[in-house]
Amino acid sequence: MAEKATGGAAGAAGRAPAADRPDMVRNVVLVGHSGAGKTTLVEALLAATRTVQRPGRVEDGTTVSDFDEVEVRQQRSVNLTVAPVVHNDIKINLLDTPGYADFVGDLRAGLRAADAALFVVSASEGVDGLTRMLWEECATVGMPRAVVITKIDHQRADFEEALTACQDLFGEGVAPLYLPVVTNGRMNGLIGLLTQKFYNYATGTRTENAPGSSYEDQIEQYRGALIEGIIQESEDESLMDRYLSGEEIDTKVLIDDLEKAVARGGFYPVLATGTGVGATEVLELITQGFPSPLEHPMPEITEIDGTPVAGIACDPDGPLVAEVVKTTSDPYVGRISLVRVFSGTLRPDMTVHVSGHGMADRGHEDHDVDERIGALSSPLGRHQRTTGKCVAGDIVAVAKLSRAETGDTLSDKDRPLLMTSWTMPEPLLPVAIQARSKADDDKLGQALQRLVAEDPTLRLENNAETRQLVLWCMGEAHADVLLDRLSKRHGVEVEKIELRVPLRETFGGRCQALGRNVKQTGGHGQFAICHLEVEPLPSGEGFEFVDKIVGGVVPRQFIPSVEKGVRNQMQRGVVAGYPMVDVRVTLYDGKAHSVDSSDMAFQIAGALALKEAAAKVPTLLLEPVDEVAVLVSDDHVGAVMSDLSTRRGRVLGTEQVGIGRTLVRAEVPELEITRYAIDLRSMSHGTGTFQRTFLRYEPLPAHLVGKVAG
Repeated sequence: MAEKATGGAAGAAGRAPAADRPDMVRNVVLVGHSGAGKTTLVEALLAATRTVQRPGRVEDGTTVSDFDEVEVRQQRSVNLTVAPVVHNDIKINLLDTPGYADFVGDLRAGLRAADAALFVVSASEGVDGLTRMLWEECATVGMPRAVVITKIDHQRADFEEALTACQDLFGEGVAPLYLPVVTNGRMNGLIGLLTQKFYNYATGTRTENAPGSSYEDQIEQYRGALIEGIIQESEDESLMDRYLSGEEIDTKVLIDDLEKAVARGGFYPVLATGTGVGATEVLELITQGFPSPLEHPMPEITEIDGTPVAGIACDPDGPLVAEVVKTTSDPYVGRISLVRVFSGTLRPDMTVHVSGHGMADRGHEDHDVDERIGALSSPLGRHQRTTGKCVAGDIVAVAKLSRAETGDTLSDKDRPLLMTSWTMPEPLLPVAIQARSKADDDKLGQALQRLVAEDPTLRLENNAETRQLVLWCMGEAHADVLLDRLSKRHGVEVEKIELRVPLRETFGGRCQALGRNVKQTGGHGQFAICHLEVEPLPSGEGFEFVDKIVGGVVPRQFIPSVEKGVRNQMQRGVVAGYPMVDVRVTLYDGKAHSVDSSDMAFQIAGALALKEAAAKVPTLLLEPVDEVAVLVSDDHVGAVMSDLSTRRGRVLGTEQVGIGRTLVRAEVPELEITRYAIDLRSMSHGTGTFQRTFLRYEPLPAHLVGKVAG
């Protein structure tokens, strides 16, 4: 904090910063909505520590963090990136995260790797619902937080309005440390509320002056609230009485208590930045107020079989426990794994045990393998700077881990361990794709496996019923980035195709049918006759085969053959090619021949009887119906319920979840919610989430049969 230190030692550009002890590391994740200024703030911090000569610009595609060609083209972050800097001999790993909801996987990876969070809020745009949800998520795990209000010198900026919004949405303990000073639309300094000094940047370097008399009322108002907030979090219970009695509390005491409260996650300071102003103050808050990895609770660690392991701490000399927080694949460099070391020390050419469990449903098979890691490097944008080791608490890039995927655990090969994975949202937007050419089809499988290894929010499905390849994504922007990577990075061209929802068929009534398979081909012929009765069963009952043969008219050895033929035909469908369900088939009569009857002859007869039944009674197309649970803020409940009704949904009820949120439960046909992930985000301004679970099949309305089946 600016009141305590005045300058930072520069990190030398081109050389990888190193840390020998966990207490000399700070891992800080920057979060906030897209366009709030996270990447620009990283650039300012890089320039302030002289890690780069001058800050880049998002608009020019010259920033360190947004180096991916997709990010340059779209002018927004889509990847988690790390930018290490050094300030006052402390290494700070700045984790820049995407602000768009589609890329929440990289955001959650950043939260996992960090020990504290900087919430970046634009003074011209305020706080969105997604940022509020992230604040609550950090509060749940007790992560220390601070707020940086950016773009103070924007023409529509309003610091006080943005501050009030933060205090209203984030709750108690949010208070400014500085007041921005803006002259002629440009921010040229900050007033420290504890020291009551004006830190003037008008000349390009920071100088200290006394604040003008015009700021006295503001300083008094905000300073009093700040001091009261610090004292409330102080471990010295006498401070409040002394303060209320009129005693002037020593500034050093207040700063010490402030730093302890911030590190504990009990107080949330607000800072302000503008062009060329405020970066030093942010760096001082990070190094003096945010906790080191030693103060961060260890994630749950188990043996490979799930047995809990206790006693592992953030100790460079302890057993190796590290986690792959992000994986990238480069056609030329190969696979690069961004790793947070929680215990032990990682060194080049070590042989480590790689464990991955619990994500088989998303294409990540459980595995336990030993691998020899390659070089270690400290990433800075697209550049990898070689480093000799990575101690507990630090973050490093590891080359040549060919089997490791995002979320995997690295441990000593002689003592394999497993870290409990972080929570990932379920991808709910299905996108069907196909290769454009045979050459693309040959390369598609391997390219998709690489994407799945990188991105745990992506789920790959080969749907056997529809014979479609489906990417389950977080949203449209996520899908577009994946297809772009297939094309640009892996040289595979694909195109989106219309998604097919797997339907079912069933009989609409009861009837009797004959299956006659009598053929004479010169040698052994085919002879099988069976009489079946078919009738529909209630939804979800499946298939039932009843044997009512008496007198041996169909020999016992051929009765299973009839059932097999019926089952095979049901799987192929009898009208539109969809599997048939919820049917009872009764075999009550038939005929056989002592020479020409066979297993295959009766299988064919059973199938023919089912087809004849379909010609006698109506068949129904059935559509899958899901139970949907939608979690939204109270403000959007009406819009969500109305929208569900237009989707042929049946709202089952609502329930309150915490403060200001409602869970809406409904039954909705799957055909109506294939793009619900996009529509819900639009309705709820990015704050709504939903889950879906298959419930049953129901008859498809007649007016949709031609459209869907055709």
